[in-house]
Amino acid sequence: MDDTLARLPDAFAGKTVLVLGDVMLDRFVYGAVDRISPEAPVAVIAIERETTMLGGAGNVARNVAALGGKAVLAGLVGDDDAGRAVAALVAREPGLDSALAVDPSRRTTEKTRYVAASHQMLRADREDRHPADAALVLAAFEKALPSADVVVLSDYAKGVLTPEVLKAAIAAARAAGKPVIVDPKSRDLARYDGATVIKPNRREAAEATGVTGADDEAAEAAGEAILTAAPNLAAALVTRGSAGMTLSQRGAAPVHLPASALEVFDVSGAGDTVAATLALSLASGADLTAAAHLANAAAGLVVAKLGTDVVTAGELKAVLSGAHGDPGQEKIAARDRMLEIVAGWRARGLKVGFTNGCFDLLHPGHVSLLAQAKAACDRLVLGLNTDASVQRLKGPTRPVQKEDARAAVLASLSAVDLVTLFDEETPLDLIKAIKPDVLVKGADYTVETVVGSDVVLANGGRVVLADLKAGQSTTALIARANTP
Repeated sequence: MDDTLARLPDAFAGKTVLVLGDVMLDRFVYGAVDRISPEAPVAVIAIERETTMLGGAGNVARNVAALGGKAVLAGLVGDDDAGRAVAALVAREPGLDSALAVDPSRRTTEKTRYVAASHQMLRADREDRHPADAALVLAAFEKALPSADVVVLSDYAKGVLTPEVLKAAIAAARAAGKPVIVDPKSRDLARYDGATVIKPNRREAAEATGVTGADDEAAEAAGEAILTAAPNLAAALVTRGSAGMTLSQRGAAPVHLPASALEVFDVSGAGDTVAATLALSLASGADLTAAAHLANAAAGLVVAKLGTDVVTAGELKAVLSGAHGDPGQEKIAARDRMLEIVAGWRARGLKVGFTNGCFDLLHPGHVSLLAQAKAACDRLVLGLNTDASVQRLKGPTRPVQKEDARAAVLASLSAVDLVTLFDEETPLDLIKAIKPDVLVKGADYTVETVVGSDVVLANGGRVVLADLKAGQSTTALIARANTP
């Protein structure tokens, strides 16, 4: 089946997915905290920068576009700054069109996260959860439906997908011969009856059916209960995290799909990737079993990515054809990509650490240093000297191993989350760009002599001096190897 599946992503281009649901604006506010307010025992955050991105149903649409399809985003925004920001983000995103309606009586759903030193201090939500104007929602949906090949209903329980809207949208899509994928939020799964496939995660399935447990039998029972509750639903795909997925189809034996073997770095956005991949697979002519296999592969890729939540058709095709290669290669990134990844970590409130070196011949001293570095942070970035940089520092006979080999070995270590190369003699520019929360070097340094320590300390971070293993040195190893 893999050869057939591997060719399927080529068909994503030219397919249109209509995504209807709760559209949100995700805002991240970054700053520094160095004092407590004199007015109350609360931290004062000095705001430094802000970023925004599409959230909710908007993230499903982003995933569709990343996979090479065209997404049309339908839903409601308010006549407010957040609504205009959503519209601007949609307009900027390649492969994304808007079918958003404006309801002046309703606020745009906006989630603002305040982050200091990689810690999320507060999340402030602006939203209206009361039922939306069904006529307004359906008018936008029905106008976009003729151009769509498939429909995704993305429910975040913010009031857009009311029972009236769900019933009318599913009926209209079925009448037009369009498959419907539902990402549910409500425990009443009968609301989604008539859809092609519903994809609750394990917790949502348990809450809706009362079936608990993490094994295959529990997943089968939950799938059967879902199909019983919604007699016109064709299938249920229960996503089970590290246990994979279970597809229950009416009149067929359940199919258990084991999780991908790729290492898990970040599960954020995996459900949206699954919904987008299912939609494009069905639009491209795949049956439900093949579509589920493809969605499972995409989920394995997205959780192995660092700080991001989209997968491309090329990546999906490569992993299905067996050409994906060493998963550790996902952890080697050029500087621009590395900074994107770090920004994604920070958006999720993770503490970022940094260390650096030549790491020419890996030895127990290196392993100990990296283990101590990882223990001091949530995600560890390793700055690796290029071959040219090593030669300038160590002489013309070094490095023994080329930079690609050194990077591959380091990326295979569980303590290392990301490897990026630098050509300068010191990592100062890299440290200034990353602004790590934790800077780690060996205890043969002092805090004052660690390159970049002033930058890290000025940003509220800290410097960790790792214990050294006696007698461990690359130079000594090479000398012993060259001694007759």
